[in-house]
Formats: sequence, C-alpha cells, structure tokens
Amino acid sequence: MVQVITPDRRTAIRTAAALVATGTLAPAITNCTPPTATAKPPPTPTPSRPRAPTPRHFPSHPTHLTHGPRTNPRVALTFHGAGNPTTAHTLLTEAERHGAHVTVLAVGTWLDAHPDLARRILDGGHDLGNHTLNHRDINAMPEAEATAEITGCATRLKHLTGSIGTWFRPSRATRASPLVARLAQDAGYPHVLSYDVDSLDFTSPGAPAVTRKVLGEIRNGSVVSLHFGYPDTIAALPAVLEELDRRGLRAVTTTELLS
Repeated sequence: MVQVITPDRRTAIRTAAALVATGTLAPAITNCTPPTATAKPPPTPTPSRPRAPTPRHFPSHPTHLTHGPRTNPRVALTFHGAGNPTTAHTLLTEAERHGAHVTVLAVGTWLDAHPDLARRILDGGHDLGNHTLNHRDINAMPEAEATAEITGCATRLKHLTGSIGTWFRPSRATRASPLVARLAQDAGYPHVLSYDVDSLDFTSPGAPAVTRKVLGEIRNGSVVSLHFGYPDTIAALPAVLEELDRRGLRAVTTTELLS
C-alpha cells in the first residue's frame, strides 16, 4: 500500500524536522525501555546516646534541700555512689523489685572505675548526681580545689550520660559551706542535696540497726542518706522497703519527690 502524503502533512513534517534540528523539539524515541532508576540506600542513622535528665530549679525550695513536701506520702532514698559495684547492682535490683526508684550521688573516680554503672542507674529509672571527684572534705578546701572536685565529677557524668547529673551533694559533709554551695551553682546545680535521715550504714552497725534508724525517723518528704558498698545496707533494704509499702510511703527519685 502506497501512503499518500498530502500537502498539509508534508508541511507538518517539514516543520517538525526544523524544530528537531534547532533543538526546540526532541525527537520521538520508540521501542526503547526507559532506564531503571537505581534505588539509593537509606541513610545510616547516626547512633546517639540517650541523654540523662539535667538539673532542675525548684523555685519553691531552698538552695539546701534536706527534705521534700511533708504533705505527700513519698520519700527519697539517696545512695552515695562508691564501693563494690556488685553491691550497687544488688541494691538497685532490690529497689526495682519493690517498684522503688532511688537517687545515686556518684563519686567521679568510682565512675572512672565502673563507667557502665552510670547508664545502669539511669536505665533503671533512678536519679544520678554528683558527689565530687575524689570524695574529700570539700568544705575544707580552697576555692580552686573545691571547684575541681565539683567540675571533675560533672565532666565525667557528662561524658558518660550527656548530662552533669541532676543533683550535687558535698562529700564528707551533711551541708555545703556557703563557698561550696556557690561553686555548685556556678557549675550548674541550682540545689545542694542534703538529707533529714542518716542511716549511719557506713559505720557498719548491723542491718537491724540500720533498719531501726531509717524506719524510726522517716516520714512524708524525708530524704534518707544510704551508701553503696556496705553489706548492712544490702541486708536492711528489703525490710525497709517492705515497711515503707505497709505505711503507704512510696520511694521515688528526689526529682519526683520535689515535683
């Protein structure tokens, strides 16, 4: 069959050819499979370390905190973080078994020796704070040395967790001197955490004595001083937690106690 090209069709063909020649119109491509696009692999996520809570300012509470509100049936069990790491793991596990959360004030050199404990404490839902770098008598130090004790521990906490910790407690002292309190605030801690119940567990008086001391003084809002590293504390903690449950006193972190 002979195809007849009319004058109009001949003009259209010439026009299209001219447009292709000048680059105005792309030539048609037939019988060509479009190239398959190469899928880009998804970007590899950058691993990030979970950040720990940062210090909070509680305007209705003083710089030196010895207890929380007396109107709520909640208490804070606070532990000085040092000593045998096995003891620390045992005490944390026992608290969690009772649904309790605690506050750990860690010594910086202890964190150097046992860095995994920082995340163990936080992953258990507990507070983690600063108890100086070397656990020396900070109130007796000159300003430069006291500053180094506070910031040295803060640096280790930040390296391990992304935060300087939620609390500061002076070492070898119930309360911070005015100088140490100011240095702690300069380092980023709005409050100095003290306590109103001292378990005296560090004197190794025996588990029954630790239990009697804590349960004889604890009440709504109390902050209790305890220590890692002492067998008496391990033996006393179950009885303390069971009695707190019986009295309807809930053991919470210091942050929760004050919130």
